[in-house]
Amino acid sequence: MSQTIKADIAVLGAGSGGLSVAAGAAQLGLKVVLFEKGEMGGDCLNYGCVPSKALIAAASAAHEARHGSHLGVTAKSVSVDFARVMAHVHATIATIAPVDSQERFEGLGVQVIREAARFVDARTVASDSVRVEARKIVVATGSRAMIPPIPGLDTTPHLTNETIFELKALPERLIVLGGGPIGVELGQAFRRLGSEVVIIEAAEILGREDPAAARVVLDQLRADGVELLAGHKAIRVEAGPTIILSHAEGETRISGTHLLVAVGRTPSLEGLDLDKAGITHDRNGIITDRSLRSSNRRVFAVGDAAGRGQFTHLAGAHASLVVRRAIFALPVNADTLAVPRVTYCDPELAAIGLGEAEARKAHGADIRIQTFEFAENDRAQAEGDTRGFGKLITTAKGKVLGVTLVGRHAGDHIHLWSLVLSAGLKLSQLTGMIAPYPTRGEIGKRLAGAFYTPALFSDRTRKLVSILKHVA
Repeated sequence: MSQTIKADIAVLGAGSGGLSVAAGAAQLGLKVVLFEKGEMGGDCLNYGCVPSKALIAAASAAHEARHGSHLGVTAKSVSVDFARVMAHVHATIATIAPVDSQERFEGLGVQVIREAARFVDARTVASDSVRVEARKIVVATGSRAMIPPIPGLDTTPHLTNETIFELKALPERLIVLGGGPIGVELGQAFRRLGSEVVIIEAAEILGREDPAAARVVLDQLRADGVELLAGHKAIRVEAGPTIILSHAEGETRISGTHLLVAVGRTPSLEGLDLDKAGITHDRNGIITDRSLRSSNRRVFAVGDAAGRGQFTHLAGAHASLVVRRAIFALPVNADTLAVPRVTYCDPELAAIGLGEAEARKAHGADIRIQTFEFAENDRAQAEGDTRGFGKLITTAKGKVLGVTLVGRHAGDHIHLWSLVLSAGLKLSQLTGMIAPYPTRGEIGKRLAGAFYTPALFSDRTRKLVSILKHVA
């Protein structure tokens, strides 16, 4: 018979969001039960953010070694030991894993149940060995790779981000189905490690991003030798693997040695029996209000399960809000979060807030756009890498609506704009900031300053200066 446990909070899922809720609640003295049917740390640690960035680091090292001649450095030969590359990937996971381990969380006072959980009723969840009656329940079950219903795909061996890091040999020719961030990141990395790579996308590759910024990335992918097939829809998969594609000119067959499916992710809600707890959900996840509470007032959802975006850092932010709301009964508003996103290709593409098209739709003519090319940045010139630009979108009065950065380490430079949007800072506060020279981070100050340039050097200001020079 199942053991019954009374708890303050039950958490379903030990990914970023679930672990943060569990740690916060336990350290505040609450009784916490955490369920995880898979690996502690969830997708990000085991199959996503961590292994992909480790792989990208190895690919970048190979690329830099091959392409240093413009700096006067030429490597006679570059070889890739794929087994050692993958050893680096798994060593990185193993190094970080103790932070998310069962032992650490049990040390914090969390009762960890390594089993799948499901709802029994509005306030009870159960696994094979325990039933937990909890005052509050948090669903943090994350997401999984979406497998589209393409005829033949289910019977053809294929990879996802959950299996590709188990490869023992470098693919000779990798077909990537999906031109979003995952497909672009992994496609470029495997190309730089030595695979032939073709990326297939039914719409536009990196279609969510600013078109001019996406073009900078696509130009680099082509320079790397990645074959890009945008506007090509997969209509059938055959053994090989071979993909039959439909496009404006007809049909095309593409064959390779390996197939990576990277067409997006879907919330992992199967088997939770949400209906038994009166929890409303759809294909995007559990439907929540701005406090992340579901239709069952005892139940909250965070991260990918909440259907508000699929980012590890967003899951962490959700966890903080839930701790504040569920434990301290403080008002929170998940609708107002300013969430940055980064595609970790080379060059990186980072964005936050509204894009230009979204801003024009929301504000009409009442927007101002400033751009700054990395070619005008001294650090970029010194490094011999001037690809990319920054774009700042504001209202006519200077309220920041959104920012896009594309270029080397763009993800490290979007932080400033995340702070601006989160804290509601004014552009004038950025122009007064002293940025160290020479850094790529100077682009933030330059974008802010560009907003004031027309007024600063206007005819009106010049007339004022002509008067002041006689009295100053």
